[in-house]
Amino acid sequence: MMLNDVNRGVKKNKATKRLGRGPGSGQGKTAGRGHKGQGARSGSSFPAHFEGGHSPLIRRVPKRGFNNAFGRTVMSINVGELERFFADGDEVNSETLRAKNQCKGRYDALKILGHGELTKKLKVSAHLFSQSALEKIAKAGGTTTVIPGPAPVVKAEKKKLKPSK
Repeated sequence: MMLNDVNRGVKKNKATKRLGRGPGSGQGKTAGRGHKGQGARSGSSFPAHFEGGHSPLIRRVPKRGFNNAFGRTVMSINVGELERFFADGDEVNSETLRAKNQCKGRYDALKILGHGELTKKLKVSAHLFSQSALEKIAKAGGTTTVIPGPAPVVKAEKKKLKPSK
């Protein structure tokens, strides 16, 4: 795109559509509003979801399942994938996995699972490890570091009253 193409075809002061100017205009007589009814009156407007007396679709569709607002999103990756994407002696953490497009999106915890084989010595840092993943990383001569996750939400405790004399 060239700088002189930026505003090409953009009309600064576009004329409004001229309604009700006779049958030759194509928008004469009722001017696209139809005959009578609420929509034909001046000042009428409806919300986008309005269905005119029906029970709206959003209320007809059954609600299913449960969405835990406080639930943790855990991103999991297998040791077989670490074998494939990392070289011997590399450091594996959230940043390096994201750089190699293996952990996309938003998540609260990273978990290493034990599916696959591992022959490379890696330094792995994650929030959670499966038992088999820990064994395979240790067997290959690598090290594991557990990263502390976000602090759990603690409900307010009742204040203890001092005993009166």
